[in-house]
Amino acid sequence: MSSIVRPFDTVLVANRGEIALRIMRSLRRLGYGVLAVHSEADRDSPHVRAADRSVLIGAAPPRASYLNVDAIVEAARCAGADAVHPGYGFLAENAEFAEAVSAAGLVFIGPPAAAIRAMGNKAQAKRLLIEAGMPCIPGYQGSDQSDAAFVRAADDIGFPVMVKAAAGGGGRGMRLVASADQLPAALASARSEAGAAFGSDELILERAVIAPRHVEIQVLADAHGHVVHLGERDCSVQRRHQKLIEEAPSPAVDAELRARMGEAAVRSARAIGYVGAGTMEFLLDREGRFYFMEMNTRLQVEHAVTEAITGLDLVEWQLRIAAGEPLALRQDELRLHGHAIEVRLTAEDVPAGFLPQTGPVLRWRLPAAADVRIDHALLEGGEVSAHYDSMVAKLIAHGRTRDEARRKLLQAVRQCVLLGLPSNQGFLADCLSDRVFADGHAVHTGFIHERFGDQPGANAMPGSRCIAWAAFALLARAWPASAQEVLTSPVLGAGAGYLVLGRSNARWSVQVAAGAHGDWVVTVSRHLADRTSSGSGGAGSSAAAGDAAPADSAPQRFTLRDARWLDPERATLSAECDGISERTLIAVHDGQLHLFHDGRAWSFECIDARKASRQSSNGGGTLTAPLTGRVVDVAVQVGDSVQVGQRLLVLEAMKMEHTLTAPISGRVAELNVHTGGQAAKGALLLRIEEST
Repeated sequence: MSSIVRPFDTVLVANRGEIALRIMRSLRRLGYGVLAVHSEADRDSPHVRAADRSVLIGAAPPRASYLNVDAIVEAARCAGADAVHPGYGFLAENAEFAEAVSAAGLVFIGPPAAAIRAMGNKAQAKRLLIEAGMPCIPGYQGSDQSDAAFVRAADDIGFPVMVKAAAGGGGRGMRLVASADQLPAALASARSEAGAAFGSDELILERAVIAPRHVEIQVLADAHGHVVHLGERDCSVQRRHQKLIEEAPSPAVDAELRARMGEAAVRSARAIGYVGAGTMEFLLDREGRFYFMEMNTRLQVEHAVTEAITGLDLVEWQLRIAAGEPLALRQDELRLHGHAIEVRLTAEDVPAGFLPQTGPVLRWRLPAAADVRIDHALLEGGEVSAHYDSMVAKLIAHGRTRDEARRKLLQAVRQCVLLGLPSNQGFLADCLSDRVFADGHAVHTGFIHERFGDQPGANAMPGSRCIAWAAFALLARAWPASAQEVLTSPVLGAGAGYLVLGRSNARWSVQVAAGAHGDWVVTVSRHLADRTSSGSGGAGSSAAAGDAAPADSAPQRFTLRDARWLDPERATLSAECDGISERTLIAVHDGQLHLFHDGRAWSFECIDARKASRQSSNGGGTLTAPLTGRVVDVAVQVGDSVQVGQRLLVLEAMKMEHTLTAPISGRVAELNVHTGGQAAKGALLLRIEEST
């Protein structure tokens, strides 16, 4: 059935989080009624509060709610919507959903189902666009999906190759394969992840382009045959084949290349009868050759940078096109103004390989920068769930030049506070301040690995000044004082406050004493972890050090004066530390101290000093869950012998699979999970007795 193109009055937004709110802003501005759908987990979410009405469509897991086509269509009908906007993710590129919306007599604010279906499968898309003259990466997109067929194709293509899921996107089901012996395992892993994420385990192969840039072209097409492109976006800074920083225009694209890429994108969109907003994604090699990868038949996460440099509201144009309006834009009239850069703030443990994280939002404070756009749906006191994507916010800065935009964004990122669970906030600041990124010309899809190695931030530790602030704030929370009252009383009595903070492979003993002039003297001593321990060392875990552990550095002393809480909740502490006035934000939850100081978030375990010497690690043979998720596969049994680095089990969380391997060689002595079960973050999964 063809899609319906006609005016409408009320739009159901079939999504959640920041994208639902972003769509609702345009709907409100244009005078449309707004309906929301929500899962059980999202009853009190910001997107529900922002709508006129909302409909419960199922339980928290996406398949029971946001991927439930029948429930969403029924919600639109019963709540009085006459159009549906899918946002991005979930059902945005699902042809069956688009058809179901049209079959119900509703306007689908997106491309025709036929175009979604044609571009939704990478194998079919490549075949179609090769016929349209689009340059494509050499590869294999055949119907024979056997391992033998892929092995033969890889031999013909030549290694390295990229295994990709034929359906979907977002880096899921993608594996870089360097040699033939790695291919079978990569195929199995990619099939499993693709099947879970997209409902299809079909794969394709492509020749791996070494150190390319990821450049995409935004197109708009109306129902009257008019197609334009809005320039390019550069999305080369990625982790796990997923975008982290996007910008427009690309530092690697000049006017001539932009015209050629744009013309190829427009020609291809016309060839498939495309209508709406869409994006053609390309790899750009070092010689300036571009190759089609895929088309995203929806709004992109990074659409905001295109809006910033064109002055257009892409959601508004989606609505106008769906209502039957012709594009009032001519290609030769479009102008790009300045430069825009976007970062994705994600709930992830960066040192642990960007593992998605869940947990409470204890503190959420936006930066003071007035000219930086922030799209989010976070609520202080809320929670980041394991059921949905790890991206929690986007920050977008626009400037006259690339460096102006970069500087604005860097300051905004450094001021953005998220406490309660790990995030990539500090790592984003590192990327934006990196000299190679600042220059822009040498950035490629391997930028993160090239500049930060295999474990970015693995050895990052707070300085003693930060520890002094953390300890003082933790003790001061218990002192009797009103907001704005200067903490000058000798509330500690004759003795001194003493505590121990632990993080990863270190612990700090801190003494806080009342000074002679109403100030405070804070002495910080850092100690190494017990060298015999080999615990996981995750953020917030205590260091297993005895009292006699050698000091890593000489004790450092700081003087704090004019200290005061700035709010009744005792979340923000202001003080002068060694002559410099600063502020810090803190939160305490489940024995953890969360602190934001000098542009970084840290978490510490609050260790009872009397017990610190008695702590010991779990030992190197234990494997605990690095995140909350579903157990997809268990590859061993109790009694099995394993070698260090051997695959033990696979967890799935936030749409991604995570393989856990043996930390030591030995025998599996304890196994506490099974395939299909659930594992909570920090839970003991299995224990290995070391070989003797």
